[in-house]
Amino acid sequence: MFATIYLPNFYLQAALRHQSGLAKEPVALIDERATKAVIIQLNHAAQEAGVHRGMTPSQGRARCLELVVKTRAREQERLLDQLLFQFSYTLSPYVEATAPGLCTLQFTDHRNLGAKVQRVIALLAGNGIIALAGIAQIADTSLLAAHLARPVLQVGDTRTFLASLPIETLAYTDAPPPSGDHPVT
Repeated sequence: MFATIYLPNFYLQAALRHQSGLAKEPVALIDERATKAVIIQLNHAAQEAGVHRGMTPSQGRARCLELVVKTRAREQERLLDQLLFQFSYTLSPYVEATAPGLCTLQFTDHRNLGAKVQRVIALLAGNGIIALAGIAQIADTSLLAAHLARPVLQVGDTRTFLASLPIETLAYTDAPPPSGDHPVT
């Protein structure tokens, strides 16, 4: 069995980690190292105001005057990734830092797996980290389940689960373009 623990809007979560006052404000994130500053991630309040990924900050502000534009916080990203990795290791010794904000775990002991993963998701939430998890027989299926989880989704029958998914589910739309500056642990 596999589980994937996924931190949605990872880069935005890292940038806002110690700024809880912005939780309800429309916030967008840009990568200051990119050749063209465009919004790479945004919160729900910004989406509701009509802002979307790929807009320039000025286009975003034209849609929402209250939009707060933040830049990536690479040190916070590194620390948040380490937290995710450490919490994942409490579940299994077989952990892979699959991508920024994403860990894949393999289990040999399947007993109470859902409850164990739920406990880690709750611990992350207690530390102000939004996390989702998917559990399945196949690692790729656990990744898809994690993207659909609220907060944990355990897939029983892989074939039935995959057949029910719309094709749009296969597009990984949460991540900004890779910049090559994120070390793999």
